[in-house]
Amino acid sequence: MFSSILVPVDGSEHAKKALAVACRLVHEGSTLHLLHIPESLSHETPLVWGIGPVTLEASEEERERVGRQLITRAAEAAREQGAPRVETQLAQGDPVRTILSEARKHHVDAIVMGSRGLSDLQGFVVGSVSHKVSHAAECTVITVR
Repeated sequence: MFSSILVPVDGSEHAKKALAVACRLVHEGSTLHLLHIPESLSHETPLVWGIGPVTLEASEEERERVGRQLITRAAEAAREQGAPRVETQLAQGDPVRTILSEARKHHVDAIVMGSRGLSDLQGFVVGSVSHKVSHAAECTVITVR
């Protein structure tokens, strides 16, 4: 069991599964840190938790609004799955650097993340976010398929 876990959530099915795994790894007194980094997408993308699609033309403000909605629903889902303490963070920046920075800032024991996110095609070309995080993190990284 871990006392502090970071879960990056991007609205993908993989992130939803990672959240479910993280909820099984926490115990009373644990903190689950949920992180969302709104990104520009290369294709219209449907998001989980009933949020719906984000279009290519979505403005930064629209992506942030959807991001706040997404992280709120993810926190609700975590609480429903038994997470005792949930903290949320909406951040800007490069996903890999931001995830690693938040993990260090919160002194997490583990990062639990989906093996693929919303930008699958880019991940095949330049390496996935989960792959880069797993190689650079100072804590345990659990990648969920």
